[in-house]
Amino acid sequence: MKRTIARLFRLTISMKLLLGFLSCGILTILIAHIALSNFQRLNEINNRIIKRDILLEETANEMIDTLLAQERYGRRSLIMKSSEMEALFWKKSDEFKMLRRQIGNLLDVSDLPLVRIATLHREYNRLYQAGFENGDDSSSRAYEDHKRLIQRKQGELVELLQRITRDARMGQNEKSLETVSIIHSTFWTISGLSAGGLLLGIIIAMVITYNISRSIKQLELSTREISVGKFDQLPEVRSQDELGDLSQAFQRMAQSLKSLEERHLEANPLTYLPGSITIENVLNKRLRKGAPTAFCQLDLSNFKAFNDRYGYARGNEVIQVTADIVTEMVKTEGNEGDFVGHIGGDDFVVITSPERYEKICRAIIDSFDKRVSDLYDPEDRQRGYIHGETRQGQMASFPIMTMAISVVTNQYCPLQNHIQVAEIAAEMKNYAKSFSHSTFVVDRRGDNVSRWADRKTLLPTKLEK
Repeated sequence: MKRTIARLFRLTISMKLLLGFLSCGILTILIAHIALSNFQRLNEINNRIIKRDILLEETANEMIDTLLAQERYGRRSLIMKSSEMEALFWKKSDEFKMLRRQIGNLLDVSDLPLVRIATLHREYNRLYQAGFENGDDSSSRAYEDHKRLIQRKQGELVELLQRITRDARMGQNEKSLETVSIIHSTFWTISGLSAGGLLLGIIIAMVITYNISRSIKQLELSTREISVGKFDQLPEVRSQDELGDLSQAFQRMAQSLKSLEERHLEANPLTYLPGSITIENVLNKRLRKGAPTAFCQLDLSNFKAFNDRYGYARGNEVIQVTADIVTEMVKTEGNEGDFVGHIGGDDFVVITSPERYEKICRAIIDSFDKRVSDLYDPEDRQRGYIHGETRQGQMASFPIMTMAISVVTNQYCPLQNHIQVAEIAAEMKNYAKSFSHSTFVVDRRGDNVSRWADRKTLLPTKLEK
């Protein structure tokens, strides 16, 4: 008898079901079929969200930003008669066309007004081209009429792009609701069928199907965890049978849902850059692998005074311009796998390799210093400072904003986690902000003792003007 039971435990699930649990076998196969088909549907929905809706929303928003930047350069070129501004105008025009082509390469975009967008953008460019060639005085009636035509075309373009963004966001929400519905349906279906199978085979299940029933219960627990939004440390079936594959599908589905949820909830709503949680995860992952890492924390000096002087809307423009500069410079000067994050407010993070951080920091500071004065009113820009109150309520003069960057690498000493890196970066940032110009400082201290004692290795770097 013992030998027979032992042989039964060594059989595959199919053989066990054929030998003693035909009814339970049918139910189990049905469970697997329903679960796997629903997982396939979830994977398809997730792929559409990731490969279409999210990319479509991000690209449409980027097209709006590019169009607004193009408009700024075009307006400056018409006013200042600057060939450099005109060149930047056409550069942004090419970027807009490239983004439109990227949208055209996404899945299922036949219903999008891409042809209308292309036509409006060509008309928009022709209006500016006519303005460049005519060279009307900015105070003339013809210039004002021409300006209104441009604004009308720009408004139509922005409206179309915003409609695409809204539709993409609505598509994400609808697919997310469909995903939740599928999860709940799968849970109740599997639970009902499992309960029926246990009722039919309860007597012999205690002898032959101990491992099978335990696996089913673990899958049931995983479904419950997912249904309440818990995606980590799900019960795992380690057997090498159909239920083990089903458990792996649960794990993959849970990670996909977690990634989507974190991306929607944790991204900064102003810059759409990843926030603190993602920054910590990326940094810790690189440190655990022992990969050469340079952590750069960027902060704006005198930003609070600017915000108090001009209001939060102008302050948000500074944040967006800074985000654009950092993203663009990292893409231009960094590695393919480099990371840009937004902690919040005027604090940004770049994670790169030690051999690239210097070029990135210099490029960011150079671009920021060239563009920051344009964000001030002309009289404040000419004066070189603004008046405002300190945190103690005293009136003071605040110079044009500068950028302070602190760099922490694992070149000179090992780094354990994001907490250690954040403490060092905070100390370095305070030191960098003590300078009156934009600069970056690098921590080159090699051990914990010298880290807190030797201040000479905090080397500031000022870009040559």
